[in-house]
Amino acid sequence: MPNPKSRHCSSRRDKRRANWKLTAPNISLCPKCQEPILSHRTCPSCGSYRGKKIIDVIEKEVV
Repeated sequence: MPNPKSRHCSSRRDKRRANWKLTAPNISLCPKCQEPILSHRTCPSCGSYRGKKIIDVIEKEVV
């Protein structure tokens, strides 16, 4: 198998490693309450998923 004859410089190595980026999560709006939610998750504000009520959410009282 071919092997490199000489060592690559650090700038060449760092150019290759520069493409590791984080991507922002996909945020969509809940069809019932229009709150921003992560996709494929139950809405934490109204408790619905794909138009069906999944969990009961206790609403906080504002004093």
